[in-house]
Amino acid sequence: MTQQSEFQELTALVTGASRGIGAETAFALAKHGAFTLVHYHTGESQAAAVLERIRQAGGDGALLAADLSDTDGIHEFLERLRQTGRPIDILVNNAGSLIQRTLFLDLTEDLWNRVFVLNLTSAFLISQAVLRGMAERKRGVIVNVSSAAARNGGGIGATAYAASKGAMSLMTKGMAKEFGPLGIRINAVSPGVIDTDYHRNFSSAAVLEGVIKATPVGRLGTSDEVADVIVFLSSPAARFIQGQVIEVNGGLLMV
Repeated sequence: MTQQSEFQELTALVTGASRGIGAETAFALAKHGAFTLVHYHTGESQAAAVLERIRQAGGDGALLAADLSDTDGIHEFLERLRQTGRPIDILVNNAGSLIQRTLFLDLTEDLWNRVFVLNLTSAFLISQAVLRGMAERKRGVIVNVSSAAARNGGGIGATAYAASKGAMSLMTKGMAKEFGPLGIRINAVSPGVIDTDYHRNFSSAAVLEGVIKATPVGRLGTSDEVADVIVFLSSPAARFIQGQVIEVNGGLLMV
């Protein structure tokens, strides 16, 4: 199955891996040899399909279910992760959502907190848990999934999401400074408008058409294109890349 074997005998964990970027990332890491833990919340059948796809291609992995929008759910997830007995070599913090597009004056404290717990706190707590083992072994990779919204504030009604992703990008840099000396590489990818359920749910056809017209490559991105960048950042080829937020947006946003 493996195109290359750089991840052979390593364990990868991808959160939010039942569909979209997470699903393609889980498959891609497995394709390169990693035993891949596929996290999901409500998409059990989709997550099972991802794992079956991995196994049909000759790889292996396991499913882990949890609600990461709730701190109790995060801690339950960490206990299940501990029970697998597998130290994590590659962590991809992908789980996240806008939850619902809401104007700033209509944002409730509860919705704000839910968005931040799912998009940021889950990544903080899961990273903290796996970093202890990585620090002991003096090796490991974390790739956080941020968003172009972290730089431009996102669309109308996405302020909480954009703020949480901005914090994710900055958390990535702080983590990279602290853990780089221990042999742990920490970076982020920042997808632009990718053709996933996220944008089908939260963006209109007219908005997406406008994005396509404004994008130099003339189309939306695909999940596997983001996954390819995550695999690169996880690989030895990216061994001197640290604390970076890599924009993957077809030229829509140039920084």
